[in-house]
Amino acid sequence: MSDSDGGSAEPEAVFGVALGRLGPVLLAALDALERAFRRLHPADFPRLQVSLAPIRDALGEASSDFIATPAPRPMARFQQELGTATGLVHDALSRLVEPGEAGAMGALQAMHEHARAQARLYPLRQALPPISAYFAEPFRHADLTALEAASGASERVGLFRSGESGARGGFDLYVPESYDGREPWPLVVALHGGFGSGEDFLWSWLREARSRRFLLLAPTSRDTTWSLAAPERDGQALSRQVAWVCSQWCVDRSRVLLTGLSDGATMTLLVGLAEGSPFTHLAPISGVLHPHLFANGSLDRASGKGIYLVHGALDWMFPVGLAREAARVLAEAGAALVFRELADLSHTYPREENRCIIEWFDPRRGALEITRADAGHRREEST
Repeated sequence: MSDSDGGSAEPEAVFGVALGRLGPVLLAALDALERAFRRLHPADFPRLQVSLAPIRDALGEASSDFIATPAPRPMARFQQELGTATGLVHDALSRLVEPGEAGAMGALQAMHEHARAQARLYPLRQALPPISAYFAEPFRHADLTALEAASGASERVGLFRSGESGARGGFDLYVPESYDGREPWPLVVALHGGFGSGEDFLWSWLREARSRRFLLLAPTSRDTTWSLAAPERDGQALSRQVAWVCSQWCVDRSRVLLTGLSDGATMTLLVGLAEGSPFTHLAPISGVLHPHLFANGSLDRASGKGIYLVHGALDWMFPVGLAREAARVLAEAGAALVFRELADLSHTYPREENRCIIEWFDPRRGALEITRADAGHRREEST
């Protein structure tokens, strides 16, 4: 490194320069992956490869420079963790860029690596405010400290896992750091799609949970997907998990949302309309009505149920006609239905719908209502 790049500077300054180069490139790569996952469609793979290649290459260059820069001793672990997360993001981009990797399975692996990178980055958020901002909605960026635990707080908050990483069954749970137990919070239960896991799918909702203050439970199916042919098998486990969370934290039992993607959406309707279901609202995304719903009286329990149904007009796995028919059947059954047909959505996850779903599910979780509540808490604490 030349003197103009800081070769004669103090090690802390040189390391800071390398970190300053990496940070914006890494955040841009994370955003690019999120946009790519939203737009994934087999016909668009060649275009994605072209658009993501320069982002992958820029990240590789910044990452190499950062890793090659000696870190001050107190920062060695930080450098290792950030370097590992960056490597995962680079690998995820490569899955989508390299011709031999592109395709459905490559995309699934890229999503897995993107989630693993976020899990590595999240503990670094307090050292790097831009990372904290990445895990917050824009309306929270002006006061990121409000999202952390208050001084002297004693509540159990953060990330929790039942079972080993990568194991089937169990669940991942996020209790936002700002949770103080003073009032009941809503609970969102998010079900992954086929071949997915709660460990990964949690990150599809964490930003909103942290910003809008609700508990987030992401179970993992016992097999590679949910037990659609015998929904009670995984359904009973889901009910037990919800009961356990409610026994450990202050949950608003009148606001328990079950949502899911693809097979997780189909399971959402099977479990959410089952007798004795603990779920008050349902938000299935890119799923179908399973035949079991017509055979066991579940559709009768749709009467009055809040259901937010989302489907893509470009869905290549479950054509949108199936969703239109599902919307008709649910409406005729008396559901309090919202049907969102997204013209540009394939069989992918529409992250932008999270905000809409939450504000439908619990209007108190709107951005304006949350900031007003924060202001009220500050006034209380100052008196």
